[in-house]
Amino acid sequence: MRPACLSSYSLALLVLLLLGAPAAASSSARAAGLRLVEIPAAGEAPAIEAAIWSPCAPASGGKTAGIVQIGPFALPATRDCPVAGSDLPLVVISHGYGGSFLGHHDTAEALADAGFVVAALSHPGDNARERARAGDRAVFVSRPRDIGRLVDYMLGGYAEAAKIDPARIGMFGFSRGGYTTLAVAGGRPDFLRAGLPCPDPQAPLCRQMRDPQQAVLPALPPDARIRAAVIADPLNAFPGRDSLQDVRLPLQVWASEQGGQGVEPASVAALQQDLPVKPDFRIVRGAAHFAFLAPCPADLAARLPELCNDAPGFDRVAFHRDFNAVVTAFFRQHLGPG
Repeated sequence: MRPACLSSYSLALLVLLLLGAPAAASSSARAAGLRLVEIPAAGEAPAIEAAIWSPCAPASGGKTAGIVQIGPFALPATRDCPVAGSDLPLVVISHGYGGSFLGHHDTAEALADAGFVVAALSHPGDNARERARAGDRAVFVSRPRDIGRLVDYMLGGYAEAAKIDPARIGMFGFSRGGYTTLAVAGGRPDFLRAGLPCPDPQAPLCRQMRDPQQAVLPALPPDARIRAAVIADPLNAFPGRDSLQDVRLPLQVWASEQGGQGVEPASVAALQQDLPVKPDFRIVRGAAHFAFLAPCPADLAARLPELCNDAPGFDRVAFHRDFNAVVTAFFRQHLGPG
């Protein structure tokens, strides 16, 4: 089993991004607004690529609902559609190791259809296009800061920032993105005590995780702007209740029954037991780690079965239909309706 921090599935997501560029095609289906943006570099912090889904007001902008093709994914979306509504809740999304802003596009679409603005980023240095820092401890410090910059942008630099309610912001994170969410919420990571699996002891990150001088990361103050969060198969670098005592926001925790990529079901169960505020904890029977990624188109599933295919009897499309509904209901409960 590979540890989540050293997984190779970014190569598969790299294929998704390089197979084609975004292009719009006509359709009459309902579609959320979709805007691709770049958050400018700030000092030594590099630029961040992100995608924003939102409730769409096509009539006001002369746009028509359509399909946006990104690689093999045909996304039901309206490019650069004006945002419908005001005082809208915001949800930000953090992907797993080597992922991208596309990894949970169906969840983003469901939330946007329900009245949320959703911003998903590709973490610099740990994404499908480039992984320069993915195998270094520094990325576990930069990831939470990336989220802070994303929220800053959505409340300031984003063209329709005035339509977002800054008092109603939530976060969704998968795998390393689950770690990122907990760190943003006040968790204090300690890789030395966490005992994460690391089968290649000579890998740079594995050596850092075993080094007492490097394994304990600097604590970041909780970002009080995040009011509720959902995490799925999180990488648990938080050993015990003392490392999670400041995580006080409403939390929904999802665990795959089978785990994988270094995320062990027992570690997710232990995490939810250590949280000071009892979370809404859900185990997905028959699921493995990648079941939380958006369902793959058939041609992609044929080429990348490790990423796209699930155990016999597990229906990822049906699961995501239920998963997205439950996640949306959670955010509605804690952030208010869109």
